[in-house]
Formats: sequence, structure tokens, C-alpha cells
Amino acid sequence: MKVDLFDFDLPPECIALRPVAPRDAAQMLVVRGDEPFADAIVRDLPGLLEPGDVLVFNDTRVIPAQLEGMRGEARIGATLHKRIDLRRWQAFIRNAKRLREGDRIEFGADVSAIAEARHSDGSFTLAFAGEEPVEVLLERAGRMPLPPYIAGKRPTDERDRADYQTMFASKDGAVAAPTAALHFTPDLMAALAARGVGTETLTLHVGAGTFLPVKAEDTDDHAMHAEWGSISPEAADRLNQARAGGGRVIAVGTTSLRLLESAADAEGTVQPFAGDTAIFITPGYRFRAVDGLMTNFHLPKSTLMMLVSALMGRERMMAAYAYAIAEGYRFYSYGDSSLLLPERKPC
Repeated sequence: MKVDLFDFDLPPECIALRPVAPRDAAQMLVVRGDEPFADAIVRDLPGLLEPGDVLVFNDTRVIPAQLEGMRGEARIGATLHKRIDLRRWQAFIRNAKRLREGDRIEFGADVSAIAEARHSDGSFTLAFAGEEPVEVLLERAGRMPLPPYIAGKRPTDERDRADYQTMFASKDGAVAAPTAALHFTPDLMAALAARGVGTETLTLHVGAGTFLPVKAEDTDDHAMHAEWGSISPEAADRLNQARAGGGRVIAVGTTSLRLLESAADAEGTVQPFAGDTAIFITPGYRFRAVDGLMTNFHLPKSTLMMLVSALMGRERMMAAYAYAIAEGYRFYSYGDSSLLLPERKPC
């Protein structure tokens, strides 16, 4: 498909630079089958779901993966996006033309790394010096890796260390937040439990490549970056039981959805999973594991815009986004939410 089919104009004032407070006070656009769009807020979610439904959250934790350093007199920026092993990470590099294999980058605070190898996409493998865990080094020298549409408008600050982390974050490794879950609070979780809505967690360490605009003219020519994820046997079994009992599996965020679809077999049974996924979901994809999606509003021409179009239909999502812009919804990572519920196919 032509990538331009997923383009739209977004006024700059629609881009949220801070989250609302409390988190569950964000607006939520409900897109249900062919019904008229409905305006809600996130704390209305329990009343929009049914007992027996299951929400699936990503429990990855964002690490301060953005580094600023020097290679001699050259200023180098690095955004780590995928762990290779205990000492090495793959990183997108700013000012990469000034970096060669074998160069040392000094990031300050006694943190340095060797540019070990250049990849075909222009990224580098960085091998960090010393024996401290890389996560410890990042806490000392790194910044939260806010998306460029936020970081380009204001500096990252201490508020972002809390704001850009979900209440479920427990496993270090993401370099971008699973932003749909930023809207959840303990009070909302208690209300969901009282409604009889179940919850499960999985882990997908979100990489920065997920959110990059597609540069190819056709979706067939785009290569996804791989990300590591896992679903435990116990969680897979509970999800399959819930669906067999008539409950809906609703992914909270595109990261949860992509991992569930990666783990599902042809019959729609979710299998235990541990490994990389580079799944790329575009219109025409047959969903196997999920019945709905809660997600924020995405970038034009992004793989995530293609994913929601695959779930609900391209024209339907383009109309939903036009409605959201006209109604003043806030877009992107710190923005508002949407609840996407396609028509459920009869068994």
C-alpha cells in the first residue's frame, strides 16, 4: 500500500507537551464498529467494557536511554534502542557522519562507549566500558528519551522521569513508553476489578524504531526494527481461557497488541513467547489474538497509524482522526486516548 494513504495534517497545537493530571482524566474517543464516534474520558472505561473482558498491559520500564557525548571535538548524540548483550546496545546516532568504527565516545559522569560496528540502517553498536551494569550508567548519565515532537519543544526535566513511566513499569529495557497505559491509576484499576474486568501483563521492550515515520513510498518496502518481548505460559493460558469463556482480549497499547499477535497461532491461541518480534501490521491483516485496542493518537504515515487502520479500517480511522482534531483531542505520547472496538465476528 502507498504510505501516503496514512498521511494527515495535524495542527502543532494539538501535540501534548505534558500529560493531564490526574492521568485518568484524559479524553478518550470511543470508536465502536460503525457506530457514531463517542466522547468519553479514560475513567469511564469500566462502563465501556463487560465483565470477563481482559485488558493486557506492557510492564516494560523506560530507561534513560538518551546520551549526549563527545568524540574528540565532535558532539555526538546517542539513543539506545535495543540491547544486544550485557555491555552492548544498538543505538541511533546523531551526527553519525563524525563517528567511525573504533571511536570512543565520552558521555560524562565516567561513562564511555566504543562505536563497535555500524549497521546498514546507520545505527551503531555501542560497547560500554567498565563493569557496572549499563542501566546504572544510564541512570547517571542518561536522559529520558522523549519523542522529538516533545523534546524539540521543551527540555526534558525531572517531571518526565515519572510522567513518562506507567504504573505497571517493572522490567527495565524500553526506550519509549507504552503510552496507552500512562492513563491508568490505582483508582481506575480498582474500578475495573469491581466491574469484573481482568488484567494481564506481558513485556515488550519498546524500541525507538517503532515510532519512526515510514520513509519508503510503499509499505512493502519498509523494514521494521526488531524488539524483544515475552509472554509467560501462565498469562497465555489465562488469556486463552478468558477468550474461550466469551471475554474479549483488549490490548492496552500497540506494543501489547503486536506481541499478542506475534505469539498467536493460526487458530488464535496465544502461545508462550520469548524472543524478538518485527511484526508489521497493515490493512488486510487478519487479527488472531485481540478483540480491541486502547491506544493514543499516532503520527501520520507511521507503522502505528497503519496498525490501527488494519484493525478498524483506513477510512474509518482517518475519519476518527479528523473528528479528534476538530474536537480538540490532544495527540501523541502525552496526549489523549482512544478505545477501538471492531465488530466482533461470530464464532
